Amino acid sequence: MIERIVEYSIRNPLIVLLVSVGVAVWGLVATFHTPVDAIPDLSENQVIVFADWPGRSPKEIEDQVTYPLSV
Repeated sequence: MIERIVEYSIRNPLIVLLVSVGVAVWGLVATFHTPVDAIPDLSENQVIVFADWPGRSPKEIEDQVTYPLSV
């Protein structure tokens, strides 16, 4: 498989050159279109969860519901 690719590349250097230039141009376009933020948002995402578990204390609900959500 590799031998066939190498042989094809040696026989068709213009195609290899055009593909290489195309990939390089594609990389440059991608580089300039990628947004850059000087100060990225590093804030922690928070979610409010309301849990109703009849017969359980608030501490038990906190331990059994909210802790697994934060991990």
